[in-house]
Amino acid sequence: MPSSTSPDKWSPEQKFSVVLETATLSEIELSEYCREKGLFPEQVLEWKQACIAGNQTQAEQKKQLSQERKADKLEIKKLQKELQRKESALAETAALLVLRKKFNAYWGEDEDS
Repeated sequence: MPSSTSPDKWSPEQKFSVVLETATLSEIELSEYCREKGLFPEQVLEWKQACIAGNQTQAEQKKQLSQERKADKLEIKKLQKELQRKESALAETAALLVLRKKFNAYWGEDEDS
C-alpha cells in the first residue's frame, strides 16, 4: 500500500486488497494491522461495507431502500405529530398570556402582583 498518500485517496483495488487481507483478523489483529498501515479500523470497516453494498443485487438494494424509506416516513410522521403538539401548547400559552394581560388591564392590577 502506498504510505505516501492518504488512505482515502487509495484506489478501489487497494482498498479491496486491505479488506481481503483483514477479513479473517480478530479485532486486536485488525488494530495492529491498521497501525502498521497508517489506517483506522473504522476505515477498513467502511470499505468492507462498500464492498458488500457493491455486490448486492438490484432487488436487494431496492428492498433496503424501501425499508429505509418506510422508516423515514414513520420518523417524519412522528416528528410532525410532536411539532403539532408543541405548536398547540405554544398557542395555548400565548392565549393565556394575552388573557392575563387583558384581565390585569381591566382590573388595573400590576403584572407582578
